[in-house]
Amino acid sequence: MKEIKKILIANRGEIALRILRCCRELGIKTVAVYSTADREQKHVALADEAVCIGPPQAGRSYLNMAAIISAAEVTQADAIHPGYGFLSENADFAESVEKSGFIFIGPKPETIRLMGSKTNAKAEMIAAGVPCVPGSDGILPEDDDECLRIAANVGYPVLIKAVSGGGGRGMQVVRNESELLGKIRIARTEALNAFKDASVFMEKYLEVPRHIEFQVLSDGQGNAIHLGERDCSMQRRNQKVVEESPAPGITDEQRAEIGALCVAACVRMGYRGAGTFEFLYEDGRFYFIEMNTRIQVEHPVTEMVTGVDLIKEMIRIADGKPLKKKQANIKLRGHAIECRINAENARTFVPSPGEIKKYHAPGGPGIRLDSHCYAGYKVPPHYDSMIGKLIAYGSDRKSAIARMRQALAEMIIEGIQTNIPLQRRIMSDAVFKEGKHQIHYLEHMLEQWVNEE
Repeated sequence: MKEIKKILIANRGEIALRILRCCRELGIKTVAVYSTADREQKHVALADEAVCIGPPQAGRSYLNMAAIISAAEVTQADAIHPGYGFLSENADFAESVEKSGFIFIGPKPETIRLMGSKTNAKAEMIAAGVPCVPGSDGILPEDDDECLRIAANVGYPVLIKAVSGGGGRGMQVVRNESELLGKIRIARTEALNAFKDASVFMEKYLEVPRHIEFQVLSDGQGNAIHLGERDCSMQRRNQKVVEESPAPGITDEQRAEIGALCVAACVRMGYRGAGTFEFLYEDGRFYFIEMNTRIQVEHPVTEMVTGVDLIKEMIRIADGKPLKKKQANIKLRGHAIECRINAENARTFVPSPGEIKKYHAPGGPGIRLDSHCYAGYKVPPHYDSMIGKLIAYGSDRKSAIARMRQALAEMIIEGIQTNIPLQRRIMSDAVFKEGKHQIHYLEHMLEQWVNEE
C-alpha cells in the first residue's frame, strides 16, 4: 500500500479547514477543491494546490464525482478525504475513488452500502447483539392487512421511516390504527421524491427519548475502540443544535456495556475508519437507530474529553496502520459542549447569507472555535447554513456551560444574522442546565420564546 503524502479534501467550510490543519501537522500535502462560489474560502488559500470543480450548485461541484476524481488525478493526490455531508456516505463515490487508484479515507464501499440501508443496518446490529428499537423485520410489505398486523404487534404509537432516508424526510408518526395506512402512503411518496426509493419500515415511536451516540475507531484489521458517548438531544426538526460529551446521567457501566457492543459490531463487519452508532435512549434503555460511516460534525467534543485527534486517526487507518490506541487507555476527562453557529435568523431559522462585516472570535481557557469565517467573508446562499462550531471544555458540565456562556457573549458576527441569541438562551435554560432535556424539548422551548413576544 502506498504511503499517503498528498490528500485531496472533497469538502468545503470548517471541516475542509479542519482536515487541512491536521494534514499540515502530519506533513501531508493538501489539495483543495472548490466551487466558483467558494473561491475566497480560507482552506482554498491555505492548501498546497487548489482546483475549481464547478459552479456554485452542489450537484455540479461538490457532488460531481467525476470532477473530484479528475482533480485528484491532475494533482496526483494519494487519497481523498470526504469530510461529512456531500459524498461522505456515498458508496458509489468510495468505490470510484478506489477503482481510480486512490485511497478513500473512510470505510470500505460495501460497509457504507450495508449501513446506508437502515433495514440492513438494523439486521446487522441485531446479529451483533446491539439493542434495537422494536419494529418491522425489514421493509413494510404492500399488503395492508400485514402492515396493520405488524403495527398491532409493535404497539402504537409507531414511526414510519424511509429506508434510504435522513433529515426527517419520509418520516410519519402514527398514533392509532385508523391513520396507519394513509400515513404509510404519505411516507412512501415523500421517500420516493426525496431519495428515489419508496421503501419504508416501521419502528416503535418513543415519546421522549434522548439522542445518544457512540464514537468508534476501527482499523479493519480486527482492532476497534470506542471513545465514549455524546448527547445530541437538543434538536430542531431532526437537526442537531447543541452536542456534548459525556452524556448527562449515563453511568460508567452503561458506557462500558454499550461501547463494548459497538466495538464488537465494528470487528464483526471489518469496519474501517471513524464511525458513530446512534441510539435513542429512554427509561435507562438504549435502542440503535443508525450508523454514520463518516466523521461527525460534533466530533470535537469527543476530542476534547479523550485527547484523541479523530481526523489524524482516520488518516492513519486509511494509510493501513493498525490502531495503536487500546480501550484501557481511553479515559473521559472533564466535559465538552459544542454549539453550532449558523448563518440564520435565531427565531425563524431563515438562512442569512451575505458579507460578514465584523468578526471577533472568543477565547479563554477551554475554548475552541472551528470556523472558516473572517471579516469580509461572504457566506454563500448555496449550502448548509452552518458557519462554525464553538466548543467549550471544562472540568465538569457546569464549568463547560459557564465557559460556553462567556464565549457566546464574546463572539461577534455582524453583517449577517446568526443563531447566537438562540445558543445563549439554551445555555441559560434551567432544564438544559440540569441535563433533563430530550429530543422534543427545543421545539417546546422555541414555542415558549414566540409566546413571550
